[in-house]
Amino acid sequence: MIGGLTTFTLVHVVLSLVGMFAGFVVAGGLVAGKRLDGWTGVFLVTTVATSVTGFGFPFVTFLPSHAVGIISLVVLTAVIVARYAKHLAGAWRTIYVAGTILALYLNVFVLLVQLFRRLPALIVAAPKQQEPPFLVTQLLVLVLFAWLARAAVKGFRVQPGGMA
Repeated sequence: MIGGLTTFTLVHVVLSLVGMFAGFVVAGGLVAGKRLDGWTGVFLVTTVATSVTGFGFPFVTFLPSHAVGIISLVVLTAVIVARYAKHLAGAWRTIYVAGTILALYLNVFVLLVQLFRRLPALIVAAPKQQEPPFLVTQLLVLVLFAWLARAAVKGFRVQPGGMA
């Protein structure tokens, strides 16, 4: 145990944080019309690993986190197919961009849920995660990611000489 966290939990959290960091770098590249292949690989590997390891925690019943994990893995599968099997051809380009931003959003969504469950000040502000501070935070993040998705789709278009 390290700092009150099991090794498994620590690995899961580190994967998640690395995935989010890489995801924001990739998203910035998409907005700028750049592919950033290395960062994309880091984002995809760590984000898939985050979703998969999320199922390794003990549970008795199906939880909302399991639904988010399943949705994330489906989205990531589409992103991987779009990027590596379909080479961003045609509509696959938009699927890649939108799916990348959605997968990143899902990780940030879960991060916010965990912060509101673990940080004392946030627990006091929204003990049941149904109170305005939690709901407004999640709504604001959703709006920001919708804007980011729009900017990324607009920025990551086919260049005159070929792929972005």
